[in-house]
Amino acid sequence: MTRTVQQQNLFVHLGFNGLFIEIFLATIHFFQKNKQYAVTIAVSSRTLFNMDVEQKIYEEEGLEKYGAYQQEHETEPFKQGVAFPLVKAMMTVNSRLRNLYPDSKELFDIVLMTNNHAQVGVRLIHSITHYDLTIERFCMTGGQSPIGYLKAYLTNLYLSKDGDKVREAIEEGIAAATMFTSGNLENQLSDTQLKVAFDGDGVLFSDESENIFKKHGLDKFNENEMELEDTPLAQGPLKCFLEALVKLQKKFYAKNERMTCPIRTYLVTSGSATSAGARVLKTLRSWGLEIDEALFLAGAPKGPILEMIRPHIFFDDQMIHIEGAKELGTIAAYVPHGFPEM
Repeated sequence: MTRTVQQQNLFVHLGFNGLFIEIFLATIHFFQKNKQYAVTIAVSSRTLFNMDVEQKIYEEEGLEKYGAYQQEHETEPFKQGVAFPLVKAMMTVNSRLRNLYPDSKELFDIVLMTNNHAQVGVRLIHSITHYDLTIERFCMTGGQSPIGYLKAYLTNLYLSKDGDKVREAIEEGIAAATMFTSGNLENQLSDTQLKVAFDGDGVLFSDESENIFKKHGLDKFNENEMELEDTPLAQGPLKCFLEALVKLQKKFYAKNERMTCPIRTYLVTSGSATSAGARVLKTLRSWGLEIDEALFLAGAPKGPILEMIRPHIFFDDQMIHIEGAKELGTIAAYVPHGFPEM
């Protein structure tokens, strides 16, 4: 092992303990070298697990009571949260990838992000072990916002129940969304295929066309989209996450497993196929990206379509569509883009 001068000096001064430091530094180097190939999903602890009871104790009784409660119950696993099915589906994809590429580092890498204090860590570890989740990296910030660490973790997507933190992440250039529990928790999701559904404008694409609709109406929107059919839309906040999904999909395609790929993507948009469809599809083509299914609803509600798809997560930038999806049992995630909704 080649050490830097600083590492050599540290090893000499610390003697035997320097061995631990040396292993630690080598481990950091290993993760930095290999995690760049992973698709990193940062998930808040309150999104992965249901911590409503604990949160109420914190808000009503304070930090000390909260910490004591967590330690008293640290062998009791948390209940599953809204992001739990998504993370389990990602674990399934990883298992399939490892079977095809035993040495590949191109996998989903889940990072647990929390502003909790370290006394909660034991219970989180026990919960992860209980549910057989492969989550090795934690970021516990002791009351401080974890957003500043997202870039250091090479995050491809950040999921939280805290809308302020999500907007902060997007302002830092990180794909992010606020997750909401669906109205029907018994809606069965696939345990063999990860399904991800995206809205178009304001999510995969910029909201430039959507703004024309809001300001000038449907006729002007349709006219604009047909005139600019061959002009690609600017990218939206979650375009980079679709890129990451497509990267993993292509690993399966290369092994002739397109039809059995455990990742499936959907575009579910309120736009009309005849007016906006060509520009949308040509934009994806210009990016070198594929979407498995494109559904243009021409103003019809999205909820019934999503109920049939049953995605592990649906991203939209309008709360009216989030609410419609939730009412019919879809796990929805709000992507704040442009000005906050009133």
